[in-house]
Order: sequence, then C-alpha cells, then structure tokens
Amino acid sequence: MVLTSRRVVAVLLAVLCLALSTSLAAAAQPDAACQDKAAPPKPVDTSENPKPGQSSPGPLPLPDTPAGGPKMASCGITVPPGAPEPPKDVTTVSWVVADLDSGQILGAKDPHARERPASLIKVLLSLVVMDELKMDTVVTGTTDDANQDGTRVGIGPGGQYTNQQLFFSLLMRSGNDCAHALAMQLGGVDQAVAKMNAKAKSLGALDTQVATPSGLDGPGMMTSSFDLAVFYKEAMKHPLFAQAVATKQMDMPGYGGKPGFKVNNDNRLLGTYPGFLGGKTGFTDDARHTYLGGAEQGGHRLLVVLMRGEQHPVLMAEQGGHLFTWAFDLYKTNKADAVGQLTGPQPVGAPPSSGAGSVSAQAGGSPAGTAQGGKAIANNQGALPTIAISVSAVAVLAFAIWRIRRRYARPAIPEPSDAEQTIQLPPIR
Repeated sequence: MVLTSRRVVAVLLAVLCLALSTSLAAAAQPDAACQDKAAPPKPVDTSENPKPGQSSPGPLPLPDTPAGGPKMASCGITVPPGAPEPPKDVTTVSWVVADLDSGQILGAKDPHARERPASLIKVLLSLVVMDELKMDTVVTGTTDDANQDGTRVGIGPGGQYTNQQLFFSLLMRSGNDCAHALAMQLGGVDQAVAKMNAKAKSLGALDTQVATPSGLDGPGMMTSSFDLAVFYKEAMKHPLFAQAVATKQMDMPGYGGKPGFKVNNDNRLLGTYPGFLGGKTGFTDDARHTYLGGAEQGGHRLLVVLMRGEQHPVLMAEQGGHLFTWAFDLYKTNKADAVGQLTGPQPVGAPPSSGAGSVSAQAGGSPAGTAQGGKAIANNQGALPTIAISVSAVAVLAFAIWRIRRRYARPAIPEPSDAEQTIQLPPIR
C-alpha cells in the first residue's frame, strides 16, 4: 500500500490524542512524592483508635491554593534561584526554614505534607495558655497529671505549682503531666483541644487538626512543617515563651514528701549552636522524630522546622543546625530570596489567607530546584507541569503535521496492486 499524507496525519493525530489522554490521566493521579498531602501515613500502633462510640475524624479538606504561595505546593525541595543545595544530611520527610521576623520562607521540602507533630504541638498549646491563663496562679497536681503517658517532668498529687512553672516545664522538658495540668485549667482535655484547633485556624494554619494537648498521637492528629513554623513565629513574639525555650535549668517543687528537683532543657542546640534562641523536640512511634527552633546571627533571626525524621545520618538537632547554617549563608551571598511567606493572624470572620500575595516578586515564577544525590529534585509536581508538557507536545506535533503536509502537497502516487510486495514512498528531498 502507499503511505499517504492523510494516513501520516491520521497516525500523528492518534499519537497526539494518546499522549494527551495519558498526560491528563497522570495529572489526575496523586503524585507519589505528595503521598502525605491529605493525611499522615497509617499509624503503626493503636494510638489513633477512637474511643468506644466515637469515630475518627477524616482528613482536613485541601485548600484550593497552598498557604504561603504557589511554590509551597511543591513536594520536593524548593530554594531561591542560584542557592546551593541544602545539606544532604537533612533527611526528614518535610522541613521549612524561614525568617523569624518577616516570615519569608528561604527554603522548604514538602512544607504542607501532613504529618504528626508529637510534642511540637505544645507550641500551639502554649499560645492558648498565654492567651487565657495567669502565670502566677497556683495549681494543685493530681494523680491524672502524674499518670500521663510519655515524657513526664515529675509533678504529682498534692504538689503546688505555679502556671509559670508548669509552662516552663512543658517547653523545656516536654512534660505531658504539665500539659494535662494546663489543659484542665482550660476546661478539660476536650476543651483545650478545641481551643488549640480554633487558635490554629485563626493563624491561617490549614493543615492542623489537634487530637491531644500534649502531642501524643490520637485520632486525626496532623499538622505540617509550614503550620508549625507559623505557630513558633507567633509564639516567639511573647517574651515569656522566648524565655522558657531559652532556659537551661529551673527548680521544681516536690510533692507528698518527695523533694524538689531540677528541670533541664532537653534541646541539644541550646548553648552549643551560636545564637540559638531555643526550640522544641518531639517523638512518638507514629510521628517519628520532630524538631523546631530559632537562631540569630548577623542581624538575622531564622526558624527551622523538621518533621518525620530519624536520628541519622546525624541527630535531629544537628540536622536543624546544618539547615540554620545553610540559610544564614544565603544572606552572606545575597541569595536569601523568599520562596514563600508564612501566614499570620487572620481578621475575625475572614477565611484563612493563602499567603500567596505576601511572597516577594523575586519568589514568583517556577520554583527553583536543587540537586540531591546527583539527581534534580522536581518542584510543583502535579497537574500544571504535566499539562504544560502536553501543550508543548501539541505544538511540536502540529509543526510536524504542517511540514509533512507541505512535503506531500503533490498528486497522490497510485496505490500498487495487491500483487505488489513493496511500499512506494515519495522521493527524499
């Protein structure tokens, strides 16, 4: 038979249709790198099982636009144009580094991945406590306080503690017993959780669903490194919070004949990393290791949040320190351009802001990629890049069709008879 221009065009059109349908189908599928966009991974234990007669809340709805700007939709690493690679030993699933004062994000990895916060959620609890409780109020410890799961400072029934002592111990040593004692003053555990969720919403934190005041895993518990950065930035505006996370040691009263004791800060960067301002550590079996903190160098204050990590290849605190150093170096080389913007307090009755309008002009356009392990990390993965590739394919195939039709714009070559065994092609030009 003869390979005519009509048949060539028909073949190319068929290929084009197949390419478009494949691209659109792929765009409709969730990106493998975005697997935690809606909710954290499945729990490894029964800690998130709802109580009898109750149901587990589903995932929070995904916003139409990502809080913080378009680049915050990226599932990979996003850094300013021309910036060096972030440290390779920072291996957490998600992280954010941002200016503590302006809220400009200088680098991120999957910042809206919804993970479990562990004790980092105590930063959100502290915001509610500072809003509602008086620090000089004296509280009597209870058996329920003392019997809380996880890390406990050591308060007990009959012990007399000021709210300030409970507040400092909450942040310095991550006391779940102190978290319970403070939550009971907020109306009980359920009321404390409701107030924490309301506070998160008021700050434009769209990934946060609190289940417990302490950070112990519970049904529906989730937040993101972006939201935790928002909480820490807001908390550091309060001198009391800044003082608590920077305190290395304090005295705590005993109870029931037991002597008083020292409470030591468990943050490894405090006193070891230059300019460290204090922060918070966390761990549960489901959340894995989490970390946040702030530091000041060269007139700049930064914050770092790390989520779902391990204590290798270096300890989590060291991973945070290496991210600090990387980000401070961006200022020294004039590469500290914003790739996003943290949200802030929202007007009463207003929907949470996406933060997109706050990103500087230098942060516009396509997100910058970095290399890790010799491979480029793609950013803003999803439907838009896929469709853009499809549009490019349309243009290329349309040009090819135009060229072929010009080449074949001649009288058609008669088709051979059934007895002919060869295919007649037009002469090569």
